[in-house]
Amino acid sequence: MWQLGVLHEALDRLDGLHEKWLESLDSLPAGARPGTEAFDDALAVHHAEAWSSLDDWATHGHVVCDINTAARHAPSPLAPPPTATAAPATGRASRVRS
Repeated sequence: MWQLGVLHEALDRLDGLHEKWLESLDSLPAGARPGTEAFDDALAVHHAEAWSSLDDWATHGHVVCDINTAARHAPSPLAPPPTATAAPATGRASRVRS
């Protein structure tokens, strides 16, 4: 459970950093694009700020797959388990038409 909390907090931080990145892009001088010092410096700061949250996801993200696997194998109260019923035998083989 605590891992989901860590992932939720990390996602919130990443969302905030994305908004901050968009603001940073808007505040760059005209003509700043990838390869220019202003853009690359802003991008480096953004990446440095995001690193911790991305590391949280790399460390604990597997729990999402674990939950999915457990949910897929858990019995559902919404649907009864399938029951196997044998088809009545007619004593003759049926032909398949093509």
